[in-house]
Amino acid sequence: MRPSWTVARAALTAALVIGALPGLVGSFETSKTRDIDAAAFDLINLAKSRDRQADGQALPDTAGRSEGALERAEVIEEPEALTAPGDQRADPRMPDPRAGSAWKEPRFVVTGFASFYDHGTTAMRLPSGTVVVICGDGGCIERVVNDYGPTKAGGRIVDMYRPDFFRICGCGWWSGTTKVTIRVY
Repeated sequence: MRPSWTVARAALTAALVIGALPGLVGSFETSKTRDIDAAAFDLINLAKSRDRQADGQALPDTAGRSEGALERAEVIEEPEALTAPGDQRADPRMPDPRAGSAWKEPRFVVTGFASFYDHGTTAMRLPSGTVVVICGDGGCIERVVNDYGPTKAGGRIVDMYRPDFFRICGCGWWSGTTKVTIRVY
């Protein structure tokens, strides 16, 4: 199989660029007849005189120095006011729990009929992501609406996943609809 012209042009361009690159940046190969300039081996220190390291001591530059930097001879001391005496411990006892509820009040409550379908979702005529608690004769279940439906003509307010339907229904396998109360949060 022959390569396309685009691939051939890209490969040729890359080869030419790689070959021309050393000449563009000013590098060259050393030769036995030409000496290397001694300036290439000189140490160049670009730091200002006060930033230079003295006596082998590693000092940060002025940008890295802190206004509150410590000198070598300084000692860190704790002030007496910050040390807590041994008899002032925190009280480890917890306050007594109070009765309360973690449920917030629903925005509204709807009563109607529910049916099932095998799509694996909970369908209502509410925005996707709405949290609902669906209660029937068999118990309650909390779900998130993630499908839109059922139609108004069917007389149902929710279509549920088959296992969820029979969990809240409290009815036999032959049932197709059940009466539910839905709290919308």
